[in-house]
Amino acid sequence: MSQVFFVGIDISKATLDLAILPGERTLSLPNDEKGLQQLASMLAELAPQAVVMEATGGFERPVLAALAAAGLPVVAVNPRNVRDFAKSLGVLAKTDRIDARVLALFAERVRPACRPLPDKQTRTLQDLVVRRRQMLDMFSAEQSRLTVAINPKVHREITRHLDWLKKRIDRIDDDLDQAIKDSPVWQEKADLLKGVPGVGRVTVLTLLALLPELGTMSHKQIAALVGVAPFNRDSGSLRGRRHISGGRAPIRAVLYMASLSAIRFNPALRAFYLRLRASGKLALVALVATMRKLLTMLNAIARSQSPWHPTFAEISS
Repeated sequence: MSQVFFVGIDISKATLDLAILPGERTLSLPNDEKGLQQLASMLAELAPQAVVMEATGGFERPVLAALAAAGLPVVAVNPRNVRDFAKSLGVLAKTDRIDARVLALFAERVRPACRPLPDKQTRTLQDLVVRRRQMLDMFSAEQSRLTVAINPKVHREITRHLDWLKKRIDRIDDDLDQAIKDSPVWQEKADLLKGVPGVGRVTVLTLLALLPELGTMSHKQIAALVGVAPFNRDSGSLRGRRHISGGRAPIRAVLYMASLSAIRFNPALRAFYLRLRASGKLALVALVATMRKLLTMLNAIARSQSPWHPTFAEISS
């Protein structure tokens, strides 16, 4: 029987640090075109069971693309999950080589599922959505500074910057709208999702860009992926409060705002929320449950490609 290998790759701007299990093999390659070619060639010959790296804000993309193009089972995982895994092993030190070994162990013991990489159109949409969020954060920060700006010159400077940011956000919005129009598949999906009362343009754009799995998973899987599925905290006879954890924070943020709107304008979700409140649930608990219900409804709409109907609210959350 041939040996099964697992590879962890720690990615920085300049280098790619590898660890290969079983064994103690480590290797450092330059993070450039030549290094990527060497990496893909070496791993193709090794034929590992899984190659794991962290999602590091963009540095991982060329590595993912190069290894996926070589037909390798590669996946980028949440850094928080890897850090928690390292702590569970008692690994508190952090160096590139140690991180690579932890990633290899994560690949061996957790066996994260490899998902298809987003295509070029989806990556473009993701970049635009992320940039819009960054610009909005800057806009909010400048608004806060404006309220305490006493010096007239500083006040004028912040005001000019706010005007500039507003124009740039409007430009990104136009680019996002054009990206949707350029894709018939996205346009159809966007039209279906926007048909749900309470779901607006920003929610739809964020779901299309950052949750391409929408419509391809069960309601339990999609809730866990986003991080709105409650986890038990029980021990013996103790029944702890359920809580949500992990997942994709940007999607939870837009679902939160969409749920606030849906409680007002979507009769089915409003009735669901009020029923939970009447049963004694805290407002935040009821709101998170409404977020989960809304997500499972959107998932069902995307899967069935059917327009919104109140019967979608009957789907279990």
